[in-house]
Amino acid sequence: MTLVPLFKRGPGRAVLAAAALCAFAVSSHAEPLRTCFLYSNPIGESGWTYQQELARKELQAAMGDKITTKYVENIAEGPDAERVIRNFVQEGCKLIFTPSFGFMEPTVKVARTAPKGVIFMNGTGYKTAPNLGVYNARYYEGRYLEGVIAGHMSKSGVVGYVGAFPIPEVLQGINAFALGMRSVNPKAQLRLIWVNSWYDPGKERDAANALLKLGADTLAYATSGVSIVTTGEEKGIYTLGYYSDMSKLGPKTNLTSVVHNFGGYYIKVVEDVLAGRWKSDNVMGGLKEGMIKLAPINTAVPADVREKVAKLGKDIADGKLQPFAGPITDQDGKVRVPAGQVISAADLNNMNYLVQGVEGLLPKQ
Repeated sequence: MTLVPLFKRGPGRAVLAAAALCAFAVSSHAEPLRTCFLYSNPIGESGWTYQQELARKELQAAMGDKITTKYVENIAEGPDAERVIRNFVQEGCKLIFTPSFGFMEPTVKVARTAPKGVIFMNGTGYKTAPNLGVYNARYYEGRYLEGVIAGHMSKSGVVGYVGAFPIPEVLQGINAFALGMRSVNPKAQLRLIWVNSWYDPGKERDAANALLKLGADTLAYATSGVSIVTTGEEKGIYTLGYYSDMSKLGPKTNLTSVVHNFGGYYIKVVEDVLAGRWKSDNVMGGLKEGMIKLAPINTAVPADVREKVAKLGKDIADGKLQPFAGPITDQDGKVRVPAGQVISAADLNNMNYLVQGVEGLLPKQ
């Protein structure tokens, strides 16, 4: 497998610089490297946790008897997560993956008091320590491409979007989707409903039906359930999927999905640990690095549109197209990215607004 170097991003660069001086030498193991994973939702057959489990299996297959892996699923983000992470340490786990933004604080707490040589990797967080690295992906690159597809396929110009939580990562996806959609149809509207959950099939289904009543003829989402895709298939409504390839649940109506792929990155992390070259870092991957990709586009999408999206995806991967290039204006008319400029890393990582074209409000926190 060819592994591509990943980009660095995010806050805490001073911490990263100091942490870079400290590599954990775990180069010779009398026993296999015990590697543990914590999942916030049930594994299921699609979604964020399902993709993490596929990555764990890919890792185990690639590393063979050099490692052993285990996971605990469906753990709430909070005190219960801290308990499970501490149990991992007590059980002898030397590399612990906690792939959830909500696991960041519990991971930080355990890492502070963990024995020397235990390494932690938190997915989608931003806090680092000498024994704690973080990683994430530029999911918004795929969202922009989905928005382009929606702009071409929506007959009404009204697309519904089910939001999870108003954190920067989710807002990036919503805004990039809207920008991609309006690059095709400047009058298109993205109608947004929040469910304040990563996984709640009932709420997701209710939100999808509410958006259809509000005039949406295409649906997208940021949650982990399958309800939106199955609702679309039942009612003949186009959907744009997320996390996993959702075509098996919407063969006629699911147009494509932004698929998450972490297996290659996890293999690289383990190889670095075993070689004694692991260092705390803040890593960001995207289309270029293969951390995300678009699932095959449904043939319901015209061939010329499929070709256009493929070209745009290549341009993003090559750095020729920036989804957040100005001018970008928020809902209140404030210019967030001036013409001729590209959004800064700091503004991207702290995004707290919705762009013009999005109908919906940010929940009060």
